[in-house]
Order: sequence, then structure tokens, then C-alpha cells
Amino acid sequence: MKLVLLGPPGAGKGTHAKILCERFNLTHLAAGDIFRRNIRENTELGRKAKDTIEKGHLVPDDLVNEMMFREIENADRKNGFVLDGYPRTIGQAEALDAFCARTDYNLDVVLNFDTSENVIIDRLSGRRVNPTTGRVYHVRNMPPKVDGICDETGEKLVTRKDDQPETIKKRLEVYEKETQPLIDFYKKKGLLQDVPGDYDVPELQAHLNQIFERLNLAV
Repeated sequence: MKLVLLGPPGAGKGTHAKILCERFNLTHLAAGDIFRRNIRENTELGRKAKDTIEKGHLVPDDLVNEMMFREIENADRKNGFVLDGYPRTIGQAEALDAFCARTDYNLDVVLNFDTSENVIIDRLSGRRVNPTTGRVYHVRNMPPKVDGICDETGEKLVTRKDDQPETIKKRLEVYEKETQPLIDFYKKKGLLQDVPGDYDVPELQAHLNQIFERLNLAV
């Protein structure tokens, strides 16, 4: 199974990607995690991305594409993957489309997490992150065993700057401008399936099961 997850920050893409990957033995390809890993490991792609970011520029599509294509090629071809946070622009989607045609990777479905602003703000403002590993918790929905402390490493959890309420609306504006057109792109291809991002995890997973059954994907 080869999936793309679309949706604004706070829609729950990462949470559901992890569940689907464990259930179907898929590879979770989260663009943000991949970027951070390449920068941390000081790879050639990581150095290029870091240099661009430090200059205050957006990482260009060709660099993002190169990084993601490499990860896709390293994924288990038989079981498939979940793309989370990629593509984010029409240019990236078109490049992914060409890559899939060239390498005989065919996307099965694009899940669009349709999520309301008030739910997004609640989720993001309650999110806490391990600054080293990137593991995510939530003060109400997925709290650590000890308040403010990572279960795995014992490190103090932090609130990311872009998860503070005053910045969330700006992030949503950027999403609407840059990523919303992808919905039309994949709708025209007949790949898009809207899912109710406001649902709690068990409800949304049940909804996903219905979609997979309807599309004759593994359940």
C-alpha cells in the first residue's frame, strides 16, 4: 500500500501514519523527520538544506524531491510506504508523479485530513516534543508517564515555537496558500479521499478501514 497524507498541521497525520505503518508494515516517510535526520547526520543533502534554511530561504523543491525520492527507493517496495508532509507544493506533486511513473511506484490513495481550526489550535497548543528525538506527546490526548518528561529518554519536553497559539493561525494561512491546491490536483487524478480530521483516533481509524475496504486495499 502506498499512501499520501494531506492536511494542515495538527490534523493528526503523524499519529495515524504511525498506526497504519505498524498495522500494515509500511515505512513511515515523514518529511520533517527526514530533513532533521539529514541535518543532524550532516549528509550532503542535509548540509545543503541547513545552508538554505540558515539564509532564511525555503528549501527548494528539487532538494526536497531528491531527499524524498531517496527515502522512497530505500523503503520496502513490497509492503509500501506512507508519505507524511510530502508533497507540499504542486511542483513537488508533479515531480512525485513523474518519479512514480518512472520507477513503477503507483500511489493507491491520498487521504485528506479535513480538520477544523479550533481542533487544530487545541491539538497543537497541547503538543509537547522531545527536542532531541522529536517524539511527540499531548498534554491531554497522549501524555507522558511523568508530566513534562519523555518516557524514552527522560529529557524535558518542550513546546515548539510554531505550536504556540499566536503562530498557529499563521501556519494555517501558509498551508491554505501553498498546500490546499494539492487537494484539487489529486482529486482530478481520482486518488483523493476526504477523512474527518476532527474525529478522535479510534473513530478515524474505523473510517479509514471503510475507505480501504471500498478501494480493495489490505485490511
